[in-house]
Amino acid sequence: MIAGIFIFSYIGPGLGGGVITAVLGFLASIFLALFAIIWYPVKKLIGKFRNKKNK
Repeated sequence: MIAGIFIFSYIGPGLGGGVITAVLGFLASIFLALFAIIWYPVKKLIGKFRNKKNK
């Protein structure tokens, strides 16, 4: 007969902080990559409109 085994684990502040930092860093890198991909074409369009107004 196999009884259910309960495993109690403790995540200390060092490991918990490291996991939180890694997840936040990963999410920030994805957000910044998407922002950079979107921002570059928008920046070029803004530059084109500004150049037309100056001429």
